[in-house]
Amino acid sequence: MFSSMIQNLLSSSGKSSAMQRAVQMNNYINTINSQWTPAEKSSEDTNAVKTNNIQPFDSVLKKSAQVKFGDLLTNPSTRVNANIYTAQAGASEKITTKEQIKNLVARVAQKHGVDEKLVNALIKQESGFNPNAKSRVGAMGLMQLMPATAKGLGVTNPMDPEQNVEGGVKYLKSMLNKYNGNIILALAAYNAGPGAVDKYDGVPPYKETQNYVRSILATYL
Repeated sequence: MFSSMIQNLLSSSGKSSAMQRAVQMNNYINTINSQWTPAEKSSEDTNAVKTNNIQPFDSVLKKSAQVKFGDLLTNPSTRVNANIYTAQAGASEKITTKEQIKNLVARVAQKHGVDEKLVNALIKQESGFNPNAKSRVGAMGLMQLMPATAKGLGVTNPMDPEQNVEGGVKYLKSMLNKYNGNIILALAAYNAGPGAVDKYDGVPPYKETQNYVRSILATYL
């Protein structure tokens, strides 16, 4: 059992941090104890060594001149594995399911002020909610970002759902702004490019683009 002073110190950094620090300190104690094991012991004293070799926690800290208790609290060893307490601590959740993708969309869409229902309709059309989707022309991920577009949006890994949705929603928002909130023109520009929309002053006379806009609107409206 820890002394009240040590318990307070461990509790001050929160449960997860305290657990991690406890693991580090116990590892340190085990190392010190192993160094204090007598070099020679008879076979009949083996069990006694295993028992008597364990020193009280407070005693180890007091007797070890090298240990800096403050360092143990503020700079825990990177080798400490606290997963025995929190298996998911610090681990980012891999986004693969449709539900996870929709949760991601809701967060990113709110951040950029875009209707999440519109983004979901676009993703359904572009990739069918498949984070690993790739087109024959090189478009990648959930929102089918082209390499040049992804690079311009600061997306370093288009196949990462977080980056892909962030970049795709940002681009969609820029098209909505360009065409004063006109969803039809913004979707046409997302598919064919703003240059084509500007050239024809509306939805370009491309069958693919026209079907693209019609399909997304049918899901969205």
